[in-house]
Amino acid sequence: MAVRVSIQGFEGSFHQVAARQFFGKGVEVITCATFREVVKIAGNKKESDGGVMAIENSIAGSILPNYNLLQKSNLKVTGEIYLQIKQNLLVNRGVKLEDIKEVHSHPMALQQCLDYLDKYNWKLVETEDTALSAKHIHQKRSTHIAAVASKLAAELFDLDVIAPNIHTMKNNYTRFLILQREDAIQEIDEPNKASVNFHTDHSRGSLAKVLTKIAESGINLSKLQSFPIPGSDWKYSFHADMEFDSLSQFERAMDKIKPLTEELKVYGVYKKGKTV
Repeated sequence: MAVRVSIQGFEGSFHQVAARQFFGKGVEVITCATFREVVKIAGNKKESDGGVMAIENSIAGSILPNYNLLQKSNLKVTGEIYLQIKQNLLVNRGVKLEDIKEVHSHPMALQQCLDYLDKYNWKLVETEDTALSAKHIHQKRSTHIAAVASKLAAELFDLDVIAPNIHTMKNNYTRFLILQREDAIQEIDEPNKASVNFHTDHSRGSLAKVLTKIAESGINLSKLQSFPIPGSDWKYSFHADMEFDSLSQFERAMDKIKPLTEELKVYGVYKKGKTV
């Protein structure tokens, strides 16, 4: 039976590309309009086996609302994918560059490809989604409209990639988290990364004490993100991504920092994602 996961966006989106990279080509996706819906469906045993959610981009930075969704959910992080975002110009079969009059895509995707698109006198039309743009030109059999989207969108909607890799910044990666319910988690072999949330009593030097204990444990703190605690007077909680050599090393570090925190929650222990 195929794994079913919720994703944000439509079929052919980069979320689906990430889901395939992690679970395999046979994964079934449940498309969602919002990240909130992704988390809701991922937490429902009757609807899915989990979810895939973007959490940060190497150019745009962290997606802060998604950290908040993670914090409020009961889902666990069981993996991650670092996906290179490759934008392509897609057309219906037989359409040539000289036939194109308009290019449709999400505003961010168009922005990522302006160096290429500015070479032509095309009308740029902003839409809500890259993959949906590809689907629409397929459905309408457009002969003068192109879309900027993934190669997966081209595959799903039988389109030609008339110009591959048209994005300006080649080093553009999005990090996706794999989220699952605790009862669906299979044992992870040799985990080497964890996502943790904590806050201290906010006394002077309290954060520094926690960070010192992490460093003394030989753990690499690959990310530290602060969030205001709702209802407090300028107090913050911290999301920390930690990389380690063994699970016992991580557990010892948690034992050391727990007395220095007022609250400590482990979102998940998993294998560090590879860049694809």
